[in-house]
Amino acid sequence: MLDRVGVRSVDELLTAIPRDALRPKLGLPAGLSEIELQSQLEALAARNRPAAAGPFFLGGPVQRRYIPAAVPVLALRGEFLTAYTPYQPEVSQGTLQTIFEYQSLMCELLAMEVANSSMYDGSTAVAEAAFMAVRVTGRKKVVVAREVFHQYRATLRTYARGPEVDVVEVPTEDLAAHAGGAACLIVQHPDSLGALVDVRPVARAAHASGALCVQVTEPHACTLLEPPGALDVDIAVGEGQPLGIPMSLGGPHLGIFATREALVRQMPGRLVGETRDAHGTRGFVNTLQTREQHIRREKATSNICTNEAIAAITAAVYLALMGQRGLRAAARIGVARAHTLATRLAALPGCAIGFDGPFFDRFQLRTPVPGRELKHALAGENVLVDDGLDQEDRDGILIQCTELTTDAESEALVAAVGRITAGAREEVAAR
Repeated sequence: MLDRVGVRSVDELLTAIPRDALRPKLGLPAGLSEIELQSQLEALAARNRPAAAGPFFLGGPVQRRYIPAAVPVLALRGEFLTAYTPYQPEVSQGTLQTIFEYQSLMCELLAMEVANSSMYDGSTAVAEAAFMAVRVTGRKKVVVAREVFHQYRATLRTYARGPEVDVVEVPTEDLAAHAGGAACLIVQHPDSLGALVDVRPVARAAHASGALCVQVTEPHACTLLEPPGALDVDIAVGEGQPLGIPMSLGGPHLGIFATREALVRQMPGRLVGETRDAHGTRGFVNTLQTREQHIRREKATSNICTNEAIAAITAAVYLALMGQRGLRAAARIGVARAHTLATRLAALPGCAIGFDGPFFDRFQLRTPVPGRELKHALAGENVLVDDGLDQEDRDGILIQCTELTTDAESEALVAAVGRITAGAREEVAAR
């Protein structure tokens, strides 16, 4: 090959690369044996703090939830774990049927008509929902509530930069007033601080102006609160990690995406459907695939080139095992423990819940100590909370409870907050 192109060596072929970049000195240590490497990696891993190693109140999109032991046993079977894209239905019936079951379970949970076989995560699901609204309405303005998770808003802004979609961020109470000329209004319920939001007026304002209503939701919340489909929203999105998927830095996560049947042709991702073969036998196929790989790029509804199939299968197994009663029980426990803990914390001198009104299983606590300072002080006592990063009001901490939150953890948090704020005299109140 070198002879045919008229060069004498590979180095001569790569003349476009600067010579000092061809073989850079990386400063790496000498190679290790397998035993030595394993010991080194174990030492590094031992420096991590697992979520169960102490009181844990982090949450939001990604939550520490109870995962029945049967979930990984079933979801990680070889036929699921090694399956990728079921292009050939005749050899992929197991994977296709499981994805079909996931879609069906998700539609039941959200009370929506159609759910796809997953986005990358909650953030990309929000961005894809906004782009879907832009296609449906022909408008290029997206209005999103500031109380939507900050990760979701950041991803939306990144997506919008290329096609020059205008992203407007306003408080939730101002969404309806900004519906004019918008492709969609994006509201979160429960919101990023855990507060419950009245979605119906937002949906009415969106529809009156010719826009779509997108609701960011949480799967466990849909078991106790009215689900998106009952609130007249057009698209429901969220993070599916709490459905049996372990917390892990970087994922995998699961993007939930569901819509009304009238909009299915504009829905991104894949849709698995049920059919009958020539002999009348029940079977499953990829019914709708709107990716740029399969059709002309300019006609595609999404550039997402894979889906989180193994995460979706895991969620389907989790939902089937927990059932309606199990999901509701898990949600009720988290809500009850959050409200009990909030009452105890608000009774501490100088402390108050960060907002008036009802909340779900997450709340903001305002104290005389700034949120970030309090967060780090609590971490020094092995108690983990969030500080509401990128919220307009940064003087509080965020506390998430689930069915795994214990009385001992709550007691440790109350005691630690009491000690840290004891020297601060300034009173705070809800806003």
